[in-house]
Amino acid sequence: MLDTVQPRSQPQGVQPNHLADEFVETLRLAVPMMLTQLGQIAMMTTDLALIGRLGEDAVAAAALAHTVYFVSFTFGLGLVVAVSPLAAQAFGAGDVRRLRHALRAGLWVALLISLPMMASPLYGEQILLALGQAPHSAALAQHYLNGLAWGIAPALGFVALRSMMSAVNRPQAPLWITLAAIPANAALVYLLIHGLFGLPQLGLLGAGLATTLVNAATFAAALGIVALRKPFADYHPLAYLWRIHWPLMRQLIAIGAPISLSLLMEYGLFSSAALLMGLISTSALAAHQIALQVTAVLFMVPLGISMAATVRVGHAFGRNEPAAVRRAGLVAALLGIALVSALTIAIVLGRYALGRLFFGSGEASAATVELTATLLLVGATFFIADALQTIIGGALRGLNDTRMTLVFAAIGYWCIAFPIAWILAFHAGLGAVGVWIGLSIGTFVYAGLLILRFRMLARRLGG
Repeated sequence: MLDTVQPRSQPQGVQPNHLADEFVETLRLAVPMMLTQLGQIAMMTTDLALIGRLGEDAVAAAALAHTVYFVSFTFGLGLVVAVSPLAAQAFGAGDVRRLRHALRAGLWVALLISLPMMASPLYGEQILLALGQAPHSAALAQHYLNGLAWGIAPALGFVALRSMMSAVNRPQAPLWITLAAIPANAALVYLLIHGLFGLPQLGLLGAGLATTLVNAATFAAALGIVALRKPFADYHPLAYLWRIHWPLMRQLIAIGAPISLSLLMEYGLFSSAALLMGLISTSALAAHQIALQVTAVLFMVPLGISMAATVRVGHAFGRNEPAAVRRAGLVAALLGIALVSALTIAIVLGRYALGRLFFGSGEASAATVELTATLLLVGATFFIADALQTIIGGALRGLNDTRMTLVFAAIGYWCIAFPIAWILAFHAGLGAVGVWIGLSIGTFVYAGLLILRFRMLARRLGG
């Protein structure tokens, strides 16, 4: 069985010491990853659009269900994402056995963590009632969650597989799988909601089951590609799958648990920001949600670069090349700043058009459109800060450094961002704008701390 490989992160004849080559290789990884993430958003948007045909109550219930589901899923996601740096380091070092062990550990974690994680969605109604939600909305949300809950394990398994594929410089396969899943998901959601072609009419339960079935199909497709298609099959990635490599499993959990907690802190901050907006006014909450949706789409660009940074830094770390580690982090940050700055300018110029796209151009919605445009203008600084923290966080994951990231997230988000948002919104009279200024300042601090941490570790590697 093949146990060593000569990783080839650059095409033959290309000198890896040039920044231009690093830009090309980072882009080659990042673009498919960005598009894959956008595909995931497209599926979620399609689900909500089809659920919307059931009425406002169904949409509200789906929003509540997603809140419960994503808190649980996010914790598992952070653990499984740790496959990426471990697999990238193994590939960089030419250690195929460790590459297999990293994937195997990720698949086992995906399975084992999904079992307790399912408890939260399956008891979603009780959780929502305890949080003061209306009984009717909580009951409807439970119907949706009853279908969604079973898809956690295959969704996490797909993340582990795509992490391994990206680690060996082949991120295209997950993109094609996701692109195929978008229309399949839309068709299945529609059929199961309305009960066409002899299928039962399941409403919200059908929408959740459709998502679970699509998650299972994407996992099966990725598993088949990894097992049967070159170059993945050459590494025998599923060999001895039933054996758990406990030392690597412990390392994956040690790296992944802080990632999970950092993601939950970020998720909690934005959930709390929405609560603050609700205290200000209904218009403020609506404007905030639309501005945040624009941010979520824009976020896919730095997220893709962040995933590429994890792989590129992991390769260099595995090869024990400190200069390449620094170069990979620098290029990823510069690339993110350039792309996000260009997109930010486009958003600022089109901020009123974006507001009218969601709220219309009537007089009744003029104030909300104006506030949305203002938040997007304030968000110009937040977008760049968020891009930097995402990308440098990915670079640090390539070095297995996630514990300090968790500490910095606590400082940036909860010691700085939330208090400033509260003070500016309610004591300085800035309202919704104050909330976004607080988010921007806290995120800049978080990004700055991550940059200093990466520079310190890169220097330490270089002796």
